Amino acid sequence: MRAPLYRLLADSLEQRIYNGDWPVGSVLPAEADLCKNFAASRHTLRHALQILESNGLIYRRQGAPTKVVSRQKLRRFTQSFNSPIDILSYPRDTYRVNMIEEFIELDKSLSQIVGGAIGSSWYHIGGIRKQQTSEEMIAWTDIYILPQFASLTSDPEHSQVMVFEQIEKKYGTRVERAELDVSVMGASPMISQRLELKPHAPCLVIIRRYYDAQDKLFEVSVTHHPENKYVYSLEFRASSEI
Repeated sequence: MRAPLYRLLADSLEQRIYNGDWPVGSVLPAEADLCKNFAASRHTLRHALQILESNGLIYRRQGAPTKVVSRQKLRRFTQSFNSPIDILSYPRDTYRVNMIEEFIELDKSLSQIVGGAIGSSWYHIGGIRKQQTSEEMIAWTDIYILPQFASLTSDPEHSQVMVFEQIEKKYGTRVERAELDVSVMGASPMISQRLELKPHAPCLVIIRRYYDAQDKLFEVSVTHHPENKYVYSLEFRASSEI
C-alpha cells in the first residue's frame, strides 16, 4: 500500500536535511517555494512539516521562518516494568552526570514540592541522566536527600546506582513506602537550557518520595522527561493461583 503524500514529502524533506542541504541553524525555504519545488499542496506540506517538528528536526513559530534544529530524528528511550518496585529505578545502561551538589534549606516553593518543612535542611543533587551507549540526554533530575547522606556522591558507583539504593546499602535506611506523582508541565529556563529544549517545552514530570520504616521522608526526586524522549511501559500479569 502506497504511503500518503504527506508522509512521502516528510521523508523527502527529512533526507534533504540529513544530507545537509539545509544545515542545522539554517531556515527552510518559504512554504510557497517548498510547495512549488515538491509539487505539493499547502495542506500536504504543513502535514509533512508537523511530522518533521514532532521528530525534532525543525522548530516552527508563527510569523517566523521554520528553523532546522537537528539532522536526525529524536530517539525515544523506552523502559519496561515487571513489578511496581521497578518504577522506582532506571535501567543499568543509563547514568547521571551531577551538575549541582549543595546543602539547602527549603523555601515555601520547594517545601510544597519536596514535602518537607519550610526551613528544613536537605542536600540537593541536580543532574542529567544519559543513555550509556548513545549519550542521549534522557532527563533532568533534582534529588533531595537528608544531609547525613550527602557523602554518597563520592562513591564510585554513584552515577549509575539509584540514590535510594545507595542509601540502603551504605546507611541501612530502607524504603518502606514510596509515593509516585506524575504530571505534565513546562520546563523551567534552567532545565530547558540544560536539556537543550525550547523554552517551557512540555515535560513528563515524575516525583518520587521515599519513606523509611518510621515513615520518615528521606529522599525526594523530581525528574523532567522531555516530550517524545522517554516512554514508560508497564505490564502486569494475572496470577495463575486460584
